[in-house]
Amino acid sequence: MRRAVPFPRLQLYLSHREALIKYAARLLGSPAQAEDIVQEAWLRFDREAACQQPAGYLYRIVRNLAIDSSRHLQIEQRVDDADEHLASLAAPQHCPASAALYADQLRAMQQALDRLPPRTCDAFYLHRIEGLTLSQIATQLGISVGLTHQLVREALTRCAECLDE
Repeated sequence: MRRAVPFPRLQLYLSHREALIKYAARLLGSPAQAEDIVQEAWLRFDREAACQQPAGYLYRIVRNLAIDSSRHLQIEQRVDDADEHLASLAAPQHCPASAALYADQLRAMQQALDRLPPRTCDAFYLHRIEGLTLSQIATQLGISVGLTHQLVREALTRCAECLDE
């Protein structure tokens, strides 16, 4: 009589683990990050019900997680680039006419921010004034990083539009 394998899913994972890491590393360009993705894939795979092709499903989970991770990194990079660009804008002038112009612009920006929804203002404030990352803001507000990025971008767009007027 043949004995049943005690943990067939775990054995499947372990037999494909190295190949999954190489696959994820190719997608991400980072072996260390690939390890994290493959571990997360195992956790998700282990929670799922039985499927027709478990090895293929495991590879699909790794692929989707790698794509999601790349997207999050791109979003973070775009926001960091925008921060650098804003920081490089002209320094304030000290003549009275310039001071009056900047005071008017600041007042207009404050009015634009006041018209935004509270959550958008909170995200903007936490990012631009408090210096929190999008991930930290998302955790604090209980929303996704993608939504946090949209809120900060919306506030920045409103500020830019206000200055263009």
